[in-house]
Amino acid sequence: MDAIIKTKNLCKVYHLGEIEVHALKNVTFDIYRGELVVILGPSGSGKSTILNMIGGIESATSGELIYQDMELHKSTSKELTMYRRAHVGFIFQFYNLMQGLTALENVELAAQLSENPLDPFMLIDQVGLSERIHNFPSKLSGGQQQRVSIARALCKNPDLLLGDEPTGALDSETGVQVLSLIYNFHIKFKNTVVIITHNEKIAQIADRVFYFKDGELDHIKINEKPLKPEEVDW
Repeated sequence: MDAIIKTKNLCKVYHLGEIEVHALKNVTFDIYRGELVVILGPSGSGKSTILNMIGGIESATSGELIYQDMELHKSTSKELTMYRRAHVGFIFQFYNLMQGLTALENVELAAQLSENPLDPFMLIDQVGLSERIHNFPSKLSGGQQQRVSIARALCKNPDLLLGDEPTGALDSETGVQVLSLIYNFHIKFKNTVVIITHNEKIAQIADRVFYFKDGELDHIKINEKPLKPEEVDW
């Protein structure tokens, strides 16, 4: 299979004064093009660190991290910035929208950073906010803001769509709606999706589940028949 991300013996150490915190310890895995991966684990297990490294936000202390043929572990800050712009879309738990921009303008901002963007109007319509395009984030509910965040991430037409606890700040019903949007866009555009979560039920929609514990990849589970979000018994 075609691996879009490869890691080998990946380590991340944070220095807090004289104390060393080993956030990742010799992590090795591949993520294949077009699959949906859920990274599962409790707080402090290393899942946020690995997502940030895949997204080019954090660098490795040691080991290898490769996107296609690009060695991210050897890349400069400028190269990582270009990598994020060209290839990565982020969906954050707390939306990270620009408060001074309308819903549409937040999505259009992402289009300006991409060489091959999708249509912002189409995406706003497909996330069900065509009547709210001129609303600022403060006038939108949490679920509506997360929909704008999804449209913004997808507008870049990214190879990699990364979700950092994308339903963590939402009620269960809205969370399922948001997962359905992510899942349906994944099926439609065949992009690679990586979601980190502590919610084990979300793992049921994944092609594969990576279980992290104490900074290590504990094991990987293959779902032979992934469920659609609406099929999960929430």
